[in-house]
Amino acid sequence: MGAVDNGRVGAPFFALLVAGATWLVVTRTPRLAPGIKLQIMGVPTLLITGPPGVGKTTIGGAISAALRDPPVPHAFIDIDALAWCFPPPPSDRFQQRLALRNLRAVWLNCRTAGATHLILARVVESRAEIDDYRRAIPDAEIQLVRLRACLTTLEERIKHRRVRQDQTWHLTRAAELGPVMDETCVEDHLVETDERSPGEIAAEILAKCRWRRSDA
Repeated sequence: MGAVDNGRVGAPFFALLVAGATWLVVTRTPRLAPGIKLQIMGVPTLLITGPPGVGKTTIGGAISAALRDPPVPHAFIDIDALAWCFPPPPSDRFQQRLALRNLRAVWLNCRTAGATHLILARVVESRAEIDDYRRAIPDAEIQLVRLRACLTTLEERIKHRRVRQDQTWHLTRAAELGPVMDETCVEDHLVETDERSPGEIAAEILAKCRWRRSDA
């Protein structure tokens, strides 16, 4: 694990690297004029969900990029990375309890580093799960955004992104979750992703959630 300062983007940021993949981004807090204090009433939080292949991590990254210029101090955390521990216990096959414990600790560090907003990516199958995230981040003001794509799109993306030995499980899971999520409608906002760019999708999410730069 290491930290890098990437000067190629409009606002400086730190990225933590795990197993060669960027999974968390924390932007620096902009300097305020003398005598001006930053008052934080809560933690505006976007929780991006959807089946495998829909682009949760990609869209989380696109939202993060949109918030860099002008800068909104934020963290983007892919919850799957916080649950990456094998083997999982039989009672928690997706390591959600471990992920939430890690989220609590990581967010504390992010907030200390200056983050005021939070973007999360993770499969969410019921509204009850949101309460678990609120317990991990007590002052989180969570909006749940579900990304949707047709099964053909999901399958194409999984085959393109995943190594062959991982494809079968993700293809099965995508086919299983899509109809379930359409039936349960756990989201606050639904966003279609077929034949759309990450930047376009991110802009729609920010507009729907009213997560504008004036929130910072």
